[in-house]
Amino acid sequence: MSKVRIATVWLDGCSGCHMSLLDIDERLALIADKIQIVYSPLVDTKAYPKDVDVCLVEGAVSTDHDLELIHEIRENTKLVVSLGDCAVTGNVPSMRDVYTVGEVMTRTYDENSTINKQVPSRVVPPLLKKVRPVHEHVNVDVYVPGCPPSADTIFYVISELLEGRMPDTASVARFGA
Repeated sequence: MSKVRIATVWLDGCSGCHMSLLDIDERLALIADKIQIVYSPLVDTKAYPKDVDVCLVEGAVSTDHDLELIHEIRENTKLVVSLGDCAVTGNVPSMRDVYTVGEVMTRTYDENSTINKQVPSRVVPPLLKKVRPVHEHVNVDVYVPGCPPSADTIFYVISELLEGRMPDTASVARFGA
């Protein structure tokens, strides 16, 4: 039996969803023989692969890089899971939407800096005008709210998907918790 190819991605968020994923702890051993992690900030893969079965997407889409990556993910993934409130609603990253990109960059890199005050022109990907949840850019198959979702919720979602069932997250997850 072939293993389910799983990816996890961290866009604009705090990494709390990935911390909850790791909080599954020893239950990871229960699913380890059923999955292959093919892309994640937790492994050393540089390019998003083709033929991914499930991708857990943490964070909102807020940069040109995020936008390119989420389209690549959707093109190469059977089931896309919006993991956490940032991916589902935009949450905290979208709080910058009341300001222009120029105002955000000036405040961040000039006004709040004490050394080398300057807005970067390299390395930092350009910000989109507005931060958006994943589903505003690509089709999402499963929504898992929570900030972050609990380890129990994430384990439930992964377990259901491994059994070929679409998880009913309404009974196990809620926004902000």
